[in-house]
Amino acid sequence: MQDRLTHVLTLVGAASQPGVLTAELVLAAAQHLPSAAEPHWLDPGGAVDIAFRPPGEFDARRLANTLRMELGDAPVDVFVQPLAFRRKRLFLADMDSTMIGQECIDELADFVGKKAEVAAITERTMHGELVFETSLRARVALLKGLNASIVDTVLAERITLTPGGTTLVKTMRANGVWCALVSGGFTLFTSRLAARIGFDENRANTLLVENGAFTGMVGEPILGRDAKFEALVDLRAAKHLVKDETMAVGDGANDLAMIREAGLGVAFHAKPAVAAAAAARIDHGDLSALLFAQGYARSEFVT
Repeated sequence: MQDRLTHVLTLVGAASQPGVLTAELVLAAAQHLPSAAEPHWLDPGGAVDIAFRPPGEFDARRLANTLRMELGDAPVDVFVQPLAFRRKRLFLADMDSTMIGQECIDELADFVGKKAEVAAITERTMHGELVFETSLRARVALLKGLNASIVDTVLAERITLTPGGTTLVKTMRANGVWCALVSGGFTLFTSRLAARIGFDENRANTLLVENGAFTGMVGEPILGRDAKFEALVDLRAAKHLVKDETMAVGDGANDLAMIREAGLGVAFHAKPAVAAAAAARIDHGDLSALLFAQGYARSEFVT
């Protein structure tokens, strides 16, 4: 039967709750799969694969939603996808609230007493309520006069890497994957965080500086939703890949075009509208869930 299997269900338990993925939960999920193979544990108690073959018309998103309902309150993420091209060769990731736990512009604004005001604008933008480019210009204007050296302080004291992110990037790069950090944030942060995490390249906006202080303006054109989409398309063409060989992850509205264009597009602890629109999502786990989704076993992780 193995050669007839075409799809795979991957269940990934929250890393903060080891052993949450029980045999009973796996059995309950397997009952929804046609022609299912035996479960294959990628991480005992933490992640499991079940290959299957759906008959005729098949809606992977509908099945994933059904399984989430079946799992109830269990902190388990669900991925349903074809087996073909499962291991990706191009990976694009958002930075703020995805690869790191903060929004860099909100932290900068704290030093001019504007964090609450800027954070409110950021939140509305990530929900898709405001146009990203217009919103970014308005927020950057509030930073005018701030000493640019404050970036060093923010990086040292305010920014934390999202759990699993460095392992994700290092493991994928060790397997020949090109990894790009694409952010609506700023090169002052992406250049250093990309190097720290291990990305091959980074793309972001430029905060304009004059006499050591921010001018309150950002370099044009602004890298936003369309630019992230274009980065994926351009890199895919440059690497001579097909869509199914790509993966993208983000949390906000300006990530949606990129997420939808990827072979595996993932909403990470995302805003409700983004999570609803993405084909896949991580609601409970850390970024290492993206390795399990590609079929990597825990023993293959590069830490």
